[in-house]
Amino acid sequence: MNIEDIKKKVFSRYLLLHLAAMAAAVVLLCVGVAFGLDIYTHHGEGIEVIDMKGMDFEEAYRRLKAQGLELVVSDSGYNKQLPADAILAQNPAAGHRVKEGRIVYVTVNSPSSPTFVIPDIVDNCSVREAEAKLTAIGFRLDPVMEVDGEKDWVYGILCRGRHVANGDRVSIDHPLRLMVGRGTVDDMTDMEVADGEEEPQQEGGTDDFQEVTQP
Repeated sequence: MNIEDIKKKVFSRYLLLHLAAMAAAVVLLCVGVAFGLDIYTHHGEGIEVIDMKGMDFEEAYRRLKAQGLELVVSDSGYNKQLPADAILAQNPAAGHRVKEGRIVYVTVNSPSSPTFVIPDIVDNCSVREAEAKLTAIGFRLDPVMEVDGEKDWVYGILCRGRHVANGDRVSIDHPLRLMVGRGTVDDMTDMEVADGEEEPQQEGGTDDFQEVTQP
């Protein structure tokens, strides 16, 4: 078999038709798969998520249900400017387009302010440390009340005029007031007396002391 015969077999009309048919089949298959995926995934279609911030949960639930979406509470917060069960945040955000049946997660407003535990600060840390711990939790602080004691040492906490202790739960809406030692000399003496450490007393001065001699 010479080269001319090989060329005729390779480039024969029959073989070229088969190759063209195979290429067309591959193209049609790719187009069909892409078209089918678009139909299956509803490509280009979607439901726009409404803005629900500040909306009552029940109203938002009804509106999303009518659109074919689901509404689920994922967290709660507190904003005293809004009524209870009002929506504070949502995910996905308003304006996003989602598929039918998608779950939209929301944070709702709690009916009462949250309460937090008072950390271990009474008679255990300085005023600077106490203020840092309480403000990190979210408490608001009134000006400190100075009491007898070691300077800048925390001896108590007041909330609405009443004493609160380590471990008590207090509403975040109620400001706290630290009772802090003023550290004066008189105060330190008072603390020692309160602890039962009385200072020795002697009558008169050194000039009044007389030596008693044996007769």
